[in-house]
Amino acid sequence: MKIYFLSFILAFAMSFVTTPLVKKLAFAIGAIDVPDDKRRIHTKPIPRLGGLAIFAGTMASLLLLLPKSHETIGIILGSLVIVLLGVLDDKYTLSAKVKLVGQIAAALILILSGIRIDWISNPFGSGVIYLKSWVAISLTLLWVVGVTNTINLIDGLDGLAAGIAFISSTSLFIISLLNGRYATAVISIAIAGASLGFLPYNFNPAKIFMGDTGAMFLGFLLSAISIQGAIKSATAIAIVVPVLVLGVPIFDTLFAIIRRILNKRPI
Repeated sequence: MKIYFLSFILAFAMSFVTTPLVKKLAFAIGAIDVPDDKRRIHTKPIPRLGGLAIFAGTMASLLLLLPKSHETIGIILGSLVIVLLGVLDDKYTLSAKVKLVGQIAAALILILSGIRIDWISNPFGSGVIYLKSWVAISLTLLWVVGVTNTINLIDGLDGLAAGIAFISSTSLFIISLLNGRYATAVISIAIAGASLGFLPYNFNPAKIFMGDTGAMFLGFLLSAISIQGAIKSATAIAIVVPVLVLGVPIFDTLFAIIRRILNKRPI
């Protein structure tokens, strides 16, 4: 258990220490959330880019504690694409199409590294159903892009997205341990530590927002480890439980979309 403790502490400390530095960087480059409509809860400009601290904490644990397997490298490279996309969006407000292209590119990196949904459990009996390659790739793309945007859409209240990421990653950590997926367990507990390290700055009233940088990064990483650590495992619980864990933000997203449609607001 020593490696998991180190992963958590390292990610927590790095995230906690770097968040004030990221706050200064956000002000310096103008990545600021300005309250310019009635939907904003805060009344003064708040820096974005807080996700950079979460990214730094998580990556510190991954780079120092995990062997450089194809899957690990795929997760790191995909995360870099997502974080770069998030930083640009926090600064310049990218279009939905540009973000979608970037998210698909990151998802394809995961797929090329071997992280994809190759099979599903048989709903009509025992065993599993192996998917054709094009089905596996399509399903993985939908899952990764969907979960990435799910966390992004729910990031509307102080501490909400980071709190959900902490709960989800802690649950996925336990599931990974039960199924012998130790690399996934290290990543999961690193996400938990980095999210917790950021939370003191993000509780109401927030001193900094994680921005799209953090929300998309957390969603991307949660989608990746839920595939790597659970859907490839051989037991039903490793498939069902992560879906239930991630189902909390998914249902919240659906309700958020419905509310915005009913109020004739942009999604």
